[in-house]
Amino acid sequence: MPGLRNGIKMRKPLLGVSMMAEADFVSAILPLLQNNSIEVLEWSFDTLYHTHEPDWLCDLLNFYAENNRLIGHGVYYSLLDARWTARQEQWLEKLKEEVQQRKYNHITEHFGFMNTDNFHQGVPLPVSLHPKTLQIGKDRLNRLQEAVDIPVGIENLAFSLSVDDVKEQGMFLDKLTEDSNGFLILDLHNIYCQSCNFGVEMQEIINLYPLDKVKEIHLSGGSWQESVYGKMPVRRDTHDDVIPEDIFSVLPAVLTQCQSLEYVIIERLGHTLKTEEEKSNFLHDFNKVKTIIEASDWKNRRENNWTKKEIQLAEKPVEDLVLYEEQSRLTRLLFDNVGAAAIKDQDFHYFKTENWDPEMILTAQNIIKKWNPY
Repeated sequence: MPGLRNGIKMRKPLLGVSMMAEADFVSAILPLLQNNSIEVLEWSFDTLYHTHEPDWLCDLLNFYAENNRLIGHGVYYSLLDARWTARQEQWLEKLKEEVQQRKYNHITEHFGFMNTDNFHQGVPLPVSLHPKTLQIGKDRLNRLQEAVDIPVGIENLAFSLSVDDVKEQGMFLDKLTEDSNGFLILDLHNIYCQSCNFGVEMQEIINLYPLDKVKEIHLSGGSWQESVYGKMPVRRDTHDDVIPEDIFSVLPAVLTQCQSLEYVIIERLGHTLKTEEEKSNFLHDFNKVKTIIEASDWKNRRENNWTKKEIQLAEKPVEDLVLYEEQSRLTRLLFDNVGAAAIKDQDFHYFKTENWDPEMILTAQNIIKKWNPY
């Protein structure tokens, strides 16, 4: 496979894609597979837990795993859910089975919580930094790390309800990973969404993150949602279009800043590559990223020598019933389309709703309505 010299991994980060099972996606990436351009595959291992994995997909994932080129990306663990449930217990058991069957270089999950029954169609919502939310997040991350003997990382979240959440997420992720020797995925389209929606420069947000912990970068496109208030349109992380030029503009500098970087992954939903133009644009983006990586200086990069830390887990998972009630109430309020003003006036202890942007409350309602039918 590309990127190996005498069995020693080169310092240049490996470029790959987030694998999708749809025929359109496979057709789009076939030229890249045929010329060995896809150096690493990322697989969301928990998305097919309840369906059969096709033989061709199994063979492809196994091929990359056998060559130490497979990384795992979880979706449904719900890292900041205030209550520990049988679902999370089962998720960890499934994960243990998965990493025994297939060799992953590392595993990652999303920042945020999903506490609805219909979690397999959920979307993570943000949580503000607070000693209790941090304690719960560390407990969940430690349990995830305890389940596997490979590095575990967390991805920054696109969706935020206030500029305060945007500016504190980097610090939250830094504190979250401090006990477990964890790392970060820096998703640049997620930051692009926050930059567009809250009027903060991308680089300003990026600089708030512990960039020495960034081991993986995600790149993708998204869509625009019309503003209800007649303001600028809302940027959504929908993974269904080309990578924006603003992301390409900051990418060279970000590659230089992230001294521990090992992987760059391009994401695109499998059913959004139907036309020849869409497939051609996807290949163009891939090759443009490849050119930027190859033009960067990769000398004197930091080696990532990871060792699993000894973690003393509490006998029982940390829970907070007040936070759980608030998470459940918030999800219900969003689903029921309660007015933004009424939500801002809610008496929450853990959520600073008075600071929330009304436009983003409406966006959250659209997301919840789409993905979390009760």
